[in-house]
Amino acid sequence: MVRERGGNGPGGGRPWCLPLADRVLLVVYYRTNLTMRQLAPLFGISSATVCRGIQRLRPLLALEPAPRPVAGVERLWIVDGTLIPVRDRQVGASSRNYRFSANVRAIIDADTRLVLASARPVPENKADAHVWRESELPAAAAGTTVIADGA
Repeated sequence: MVRERGGNGPGGGRPWCLPLADRVLLVVYYRTNLTMRQLAPLFGISSATVCRGIQRLRPLLALEPAPRPVAGVERLWIVDGTLIPVRDRQVGASSRNYRFSANVRAIIDADTRLVLASARPVPENKADAHVWRESELPAAAAGTTVIADGA
């Protein structure tokens, strides 16, 4: 898919030091919150080369735009949250993973995979149910079937 979208470039210029498959893997690892300095020795390249590879391939790995929901059809929404590492101690709190993190909740349409709403980040040391009740998301989800994990 990345090759079809132009991942190898138009040709000419300096050749890449990594094959396309390894550059895609590099972007996937970058999305796991590894820094470019950490990725460079893993692949045996410089951090500048890591940066160029990520900048080139990241937009090509984005999901295809999904069709908009049809009006009048019952929809299913998914609520989930994620921890985002932050350095701002006003937004984050020390959490189970011993990092300062913020808890961000989002509502996603199950059919289209579009993010419909997200709540303001809160310190991670608050329970998921508390974050849900204190956010504006229950009002946004009123009248729609919503599923979430056990937390």
